[in-house]
Amino acid sequence: MSARNSVSTTPSRVASSLVPPALAMLAEPPSHMVDGAMMDYFMIEAVNALRESSAVATARAKKIEQEMVESGLIPPPPPPAPPMKDNPRDSTTSLTSGLRRNVGPEDEAEEALRTRLEAIGVHVGGSFSERLCLDKPLFSETLEAVKFICKDIWSACWDKQVDNLRTNHRGVYVLQDNSFKPISRLSSWKGRADAVQKARTYVALPAGIIKGALSRLGYHGTVTPEISSVPQCTFQVKLPKEHKA
Repeated sequence: MSARNSVSTTPSRVASSLVPPALAMLAEPPSHMVDGAMMDYFMIEAVNALRESSAVATARAKKIEQEMVESGLIPPPPPPAPPMKDNPRDSTTSLTSGLRRNVGPEDEAEEALRTRLEAIGVHVGGSFSERLCLDKPLFSETLEAVKFICKDIWSACWDKQVDNLRTNHRGVYVLQDNSFKPISRLSSWKGRADAVQKARTYVALPAGIIKGALSRLGYHGTVTPEISSVPQCTFQVKLPKEHKA
């Protein structure tokens, strides 16, 4: 038995010795461990870099517009509308609350920053959707695609599933996460209102991921994040009835 065992193990040793180390590394790549808070650090730096970049781009666009106004090529911009009284029932990030106040330079800069973050998220979400749907059949209903977002996309991006999904069966879906990972560690020494305001910036990228994943599946609509208190976040997804491309 011992001789037979020695004969059977010899070919495997010879075969293993014939495999180049580089090929063995490709077959069984080593695992790379990173800090669990690495994504938080990355997002902080990414937001700061994009904020400075968008500020430069906005200033350049305003300078060109002003030169065109002075040259008489375009009419001057209309004066800002008078401020309206805020409704205390409006969410901090709702579209209604954003229309009730004047948009200042800081608001314009933050809006440009959120637009860039959402555009990045659309690209990331589309790539995630392609990768996770590789072995899945085509979705026949909108609800199945939304459930795919709530389970597969959420688990791949934020290590959990959506806590609550609601719909009115007319193209509106509400995805609620009671402890949304991108803003779970967010706080501000200025208080709750400032923390919620900062959280609006950090949920722009996830909103883009959801929008990009749905768009890659052929479901085109709008995704609006709403934050009432950190770390809870709600995404309202509106899809038209004739959504399929």
